[in-house]
Amino acid sequence: MKQASEGIGTNTGLIETGVIETAVIETAVIETERLRLRPHRAADWVASMALWGDESVTRYIGGRPQTPEECWQRLLRYAGHWTLLGFGYWAVEEKETGCFLGDVGLSDFRRTLPADLGFSTAPEVGWVLTPACHGRGYATEAVRAALAWGERHLGAQRFVCMIHPDNHASARVAEKTGFTPYARAEYHGAPAVLYERLSR
Repeated sequence: MKQASEGIGTNTGLIETGVIETAVIETAVIETERLRLRPHRAADWVASMALWGDESVTRYIGGRPQTPEECWQRLLRYAGHWTLLGFGYWAVEEKETGCFLGDVGLSDFRRTLPADLGFSTAPEVGWVLTPACHGRGYATEAVRAALAWGERHLGAQRFVCMIHPDNHASARVAEKTGFTPYARAEYHGAPAVLYERLSR
């Protein structure tokens, strides 16, 4: 497995480098057997605060609960991603109840990782769901839907994700959806395993 080098390269975005061929400005709504992936709304702020303010959720994502202000900024970032890049994150709802479960999506965050790791040369996939629905396969179902959308609408042939080495639940979701580890790095002072998934 590749190890990160010391140098930090300048990461150019996916659209500038031609990795993403098309842009879809309107946030798509995706329905799976049990889930609905929809655009985020301002009203999601309350549910987002509950999700991202939970220590068990953020233990491996930033290492601390997020403040209400940070949760609001997150929603703005999600909306801006779609507006500027034509892809981004969805809010995940349970179809049967309409309950907000979390976030899943594709991003180009231009992470400050060594350029030779090639992390920023592909759409990054991310997911976080409320602990109350863990163990039901919802994360795997949502990630598979996001990946299928990315392949169909962006023409992406490679996807990446970043997972803390102790986050075994997310590692299992990554493996179930076709990701394999390809490098280790440090990101904002925390260890990270970098995964990639090549389209079949």
